[in-house]
Amino acid sequence: MTMITALSDLRLAFIGGGVMGTAIATGLLKQGMVEPNQIVVAEPMVTRRDAVAAQLGVVTTGDNAEAVSGADVVLFAVKPQVLGTVLAGLRGLVPPGTLVLSIVAGATIATYREALGVPCIVRVMPNTPAQVGQGATVWTATPEVTEAQRAEARAILGALGLEVYVDNERYLDAATALSGSGPAYVFLFIEALTDVGVEMGFTRDVAYKLALQTVKGSAIYAEQSGLHPAILRNQVTSPGGTTAAALAEFERGAFRSVVASAVRAAERRSQELGAK
Repeated sequence: MTMITALSDLRLAFIGGGVMGTAIATGLLKQGMVEPNQIVVAEPMVTRRDAVAAQLGVVTTGDNAEAVSGADVVLFAVKPQVLGTVLAGLRGLVPPGTLVLSIVAGATIATYREALGVPCIVRVMPNTPAQVGQGATVWTATPEVTEAQRAEARAILGALGLEVYVDNERYLDAATALSGSGPAYVFLFIEALTDVGVEMGFTRDVAYKLALQTVKGSAIYAEQSGLHPAILRNQVTSPGGTTAAALAEFERGAFRSVVASAVRAAERRSQELGAK
């Protein structure tokens, strides 16, 4: 079954028309995996609802119950703080065989199972580069999710970029910390490079372009080379040279330890949010 045929006859309901929900719908439409009339987006804000309809040509509604009626797949893309209210309003309205996908940070599989009484649940952790089809998405599924539904989930998530399945929900907190929050770490590094570039005399525009392209080019080069990052780093580092001097400062500043501590802190916070 191809990614396109996996979704060809399905009706998809998006609960939430925000950035990430819209990014998923956009990816599916751009790749020709679904037609606009297969998607209905439930969004409470009229202005946002109208914008989604105009941008994507999909059906929109302000009524979550209307959206899930007859849907084969229901994707939850709302803010964590409103999820409880949204789920309470849908209790008993989602048929047991419906595939439920959640991209809501911290919301566990048990949350959906208990609130909706449905067994087929996929929990997803995407990240913001998914908006441009370059995301890193980690997901897991309950045992009740059929092989056909797994194919549907892969097709939907593959529209965002890389998708990685894990067999234990506990890895979702780790994924939240590593790849979910990861873009913010990269943006901070780009910002820091830009700031020091300005200190050295570049205009901010030029410093930003250099920093951004350096990070972008390095990532692409690492991917295409297939080499371990330590090997790539050594290739750039001449003995006693400028890069060696810079890397020594990173090590004196405990760069690796700071990165590890930051990611672990994000993991702990994800676990705390999921326990609430």
